[in-house]
Amino acid sequence: MDTLSFRTKSANSKTVTKEWVLIDATDLVLGRLASEVAKLLRGKHKTNFTPHVDCGDNVVVINAEKVRLTGQKMTDKEYIRHSGYPGGQRKRTPEEVLVKKPEFLLEHAVKGMLPKSRLGSQLFRNLYVYIGPEHNQEAQKPKEIKLK
Repeated sequence: MDTLSFRTKSANSKTVTKEWVLIDATDLVLGRLASEVAKLLRGKHKTNFTPHVDCGDNVVVINAEKVRLTGQKMTDKEYIRHSGYPGGQRKRTPEEVLVKKPEFLLEHAVKGMLPKSRLGSQLFRNLYVYIGPEHNQEAQKPKEIKLK
């Protein structure tokens, strides 16, 4: 058997084919949705996945306010931030976040599942989260994906 015929194909920015994907977040569990979105952004579902290249798709998520959290997470989970001043720690529950900025829940979950590097920042720019069924990417004709 000729082993020289088996070449490893590495993707680069010229050979990558990016697609537009639409996901409806209605009644989907936050963590499960976020892991699927992160996988699509990273490109792990493609055969030519290369870890150091942005080979993922552009993902549009609609109805972000209708996402579900299981158990008591809606009241028990806390998002913590700090202003930098003494006593400046602020905590908010997902219940409070959904009222003011519902898209934050999904963006925060997905960002935590991406690499913590320049590549992760670049991949995060391919995510578009919208409140309600309307979005600004109709011109790109995203194909809708049904998640369980």
